[in-house]
Amino acid sequence: MSTSPSSSAQEARRALGARLRDLRKDAGLTGRELGEATGQHYTRVSKIENGVQAPTNRDIRVWCRICAAEDQIADLVATLRTVDSAYLEFRRESRAGMKRVLGAHTQKRYEQTRVFRIYEHNVIPGLFQTAEYSAAMLSFWIRFLDTPNDIEEAVAVRVERQRIIQRGGKRFVVVLEEQALRTWFGTAEVQAGQLGRLLELMALPNISLGIVPLMTERDAVASTGFWILDNDLVALETPTASIQVTQPAECHMYMRMFEVLRGAAVYGRDARELIVNVLTELGG
Repeated sequence: MSTSPSSSAQEARRALGARLRDLRKDAGLTGRELGEATGQHYTRVSKIENGVQAPTNRDIRVWCRICAAEDQIADLVATLRTVDSAYLEFRRESRAGMKRVLGAHTQKRYEQTRVFRIYEHNVIPGLFQTAEYSAAMLSFWIRFLDTPNDIEEAVAVRVERQRIIQRGGKRFVVVLEEQALRTWFGTAEVQAGQLGRLLELMALPNISLGIVPLMTERDAVASTGFWILDNDLVALETPTASIQVTQPAECHMYMRMFEVLRGAAVYGRDARELIVNVLTELGG
């Protein structure tokens, strides 16, 4: 069973507290000594270190300065932001319908992003979906999350968002598993239309589309799809939550994983051939 968003956030808070405790110990300070140096009661130091209470940005900056670890401030502050706001529960958001889940906050971030690195293992990315494919996929989530049925509005939001593909100054570096080509949403005709759309998008100069073939030698397999927006945010989804990673060290790990996955993909004529082969099977 997967961990719930709320308990995952609590685990992240405890992990942040453990990192702060390690900094204190590395500096040779007791909790009482750190409390005196930072002007707070030593019991608050203990609560922060044990994940009972979240530190503030100021706490982290002062803590690092006292422990001679100023180089850790940026990473720890980013971790704090992740703890505070990384988990957006789908069921809470979806009370207002699937359109709300797709969210205006996402649109704003997409408009700001210059380079999208996208990895999907069993679905075509939303920015590349046809309206029919999107409707078939979102219909499941409307039923599963028991949200108001606003499928037409939700699909319209997704289609409108795709306009950013045509805007100058944006690049899309995409890696799909071949399984994503073979996972149906809707009928065979819907899937064929979606694959035809992929072939069209491959011709755009700002899109690099690689496909990892089935039954191929590879160095790594990712456990879920993820999107890297520029270099400072990673977005991924579970059945119950949308997760945003902003901690620089973690973002760097995702970028490393993305490059490994890219290395297993084929491009150009070979990628196009994989898509055409699946289209041929659908037609047969």
